[in-house]
Amino acid sequence: MRKGYEEVILLTGYPSFSARKMCEEILKRPGVLVHAVVREKLAADAAAAHDALPLADRRRVNLLEGDAAWMDLGLSGAELRSLAKEVDRIHHCARVSYLGADRETAEHTNLGGAREILELAESCSDLKALVYHSTAAVSGDRVGLVREEELDKGQRFRNVVEETSARGERMMRAAMKKIPIVVVRPSMVVGDSTTGEVDRFDGPYVHNLLLLTSPGDVALPLPGKGDVPLHLVPADYVAKAAYAIGQDARAPGRTFHLVDPSPLDARRIFEIFARAGGKRVPRGSIPANVTKAILRTPGIDRFVKSPRAFLETLTTRVSYSTSSTDMLLSGTGITCPPFESYADKLVEFVQERLREKRARAERDTDDPLARSQIR
Repeated sequence: MRKGYEEVILLTGYPSFSARKMCEEILKRPGVLVHAVVREKLAADAAAAHDALPLADRRRVNLLEGDAAWMDLGLSGAELRSLAKEVDRIHHCARVSYLGADRETAEHTNLGGAREILELAESCSDLKALVYHSTAAVSGDRVGLVREEELDKGQRFRNVVEETSARGERMMRAAMKKIPIVVVRPSMVVGDSTTGEVDRFDGPYVHNLLLLTSPGDVALPLPGKGDVPLHLVPADYVAKAAYAIGQDARAPGRTFHLVDPSPLDARRIFEIFARAGGKRVPRGSIPANVTKAILRTPGIDRFVKSPRAFLETLTTRVSYSTSSTDMLLSGTGITCPPFESYADKLVEFVQERLREKRARAERDTDDPLARSQIR
């Protein structure tokens, strides 16, 4: 399928939110073909995401049924040989990032996927870059300044996602001498800065949901003191930066933090969320154990995933160096937008999802069959 295309990119993890944003970013360039690896159970979702693309872009995305964590990515021998001959760059976005994931799932996807993508990359005849999408959370419980070139500094990992992400990075570093590998580490990814779209409500959305579902006259206290920087970064910035860095010939063999250079503390962020949602500004703070009790509020579990894991980030005073990222993105016009500029979009998206959920619940209540099933 190479004929007529200036560049061919292999993308794993489709149609996850991060992989979809990455695909959309890649397709902004004409003459690029994308091979997207899709797990069988996500084929319908992938087809829907593919159909939502403009017609011209659809023609440049080839969906391949497979699994990035399986042997040979779950692809046929013919497919593998074809990819090895024509792929110029790889964006490996297939990873488990849900903090409540079990060890077996995290190891299968994050470690198995790293092994398999390295094998494919090594077989590629003219690979310019394998961009490995990791996370800044590989710093674990470290405090103070974390530099991009650092990985193992005696940190403890607070969950299996942090641990397996770090182990995946170690595999990448070990292979850098023979494969042109680029590691990108976004911090806590929130929705698109222009649309507010996000795939799941976790991390800072925990408190956002509690704010938006609480009575209007209630000023919900913050979990903890709220004086620790909360490292948020919008999904579209991550995709833009990762693409640009992956195209830069200076990038292989290096690691890049994709973070907000001027992160706000948790209190300021939740104040902005509150104002955007028309709620009272949070006042005071509550101990983490009391917060955990609040997070058992009926109905919250339908929206929020692993809220307790997020609490740990509110007490870790860490910052991330961006010297390598700044150097490569200098002159590109790609910068992380300030949180204040897109917070309202995040809130609007959440509010719309809440309205849709309430509307569905009301329709079910009005349905005699649904009522009989509820009884």
